[in-house]
Amino acid sequence: MRKTKFPSHRRRPIFINATHQRAEIRKEVERIEPLDELEHASRMDVLSWIDSGTEICRLEKPATPPKHLISYFAVVDGEHILLVDHINAELWLPTGGHVEPGEHPRTTALREAKEELSIDGEFLRDQPLFLTITETVGKTAGHIDVSIWYALRGDRFAELVFDTSEFHSVRWFHKDKVPLDRTDKHMERFLKKLYP
Repeated sequence: MRKTKFPSHRRRPIFINATHQRAEIRKEVERIEPLDELEHASRMDVLSWIDSGTEICRLEKPATPPKHLISYFAVVDGEHILLVDHINAELWLPTGGHVEPGEHPRTTALREAKEELSIDGEFLRDQPLFLTITETVGKTAGHIDVSIWYALRGDRFAELVFDTSEFHSVRWFHKDKVPLDRTDKHMERFLKKLYP
């Protein structure tokens, strides 16, 4: 299998000093334009959570602290979106991962794209697209993921090398054929923002 590469004008990872991480994440959340009242309320909750001074990054697997920050990224090619059959969540999800201490959420998205799909990511938009607060399900159920969602450029005809320790498989779905009954509960709302 060959590895898929995407051209990128924003491939350089964004590393930040840990003392500035909270302020940078706050700025990133503020850039998200809420779709609806639920996202508006989530945005206000997340900003308050960031300002509280509590730890926002996962320090120990699976859930310490029990509420922590995730970068989700949808790999998109026109009207198609790549989802992964996630082993632990037991759902078809966008790829993503935990934001590390001192890491910008954009860096997390690019790092995880490389680790999970062997691709060099290119952001479709200059800002994050969506924000959710979700109680996890599946084999690691019971903690809270605060997820910042991004969109990356993809090529649905390129072969992918994916992380088989995390995913059963990967698959491109047309935006109208996403399995909404077996995906993130916010996926339908995300698709409305991605395809207005």
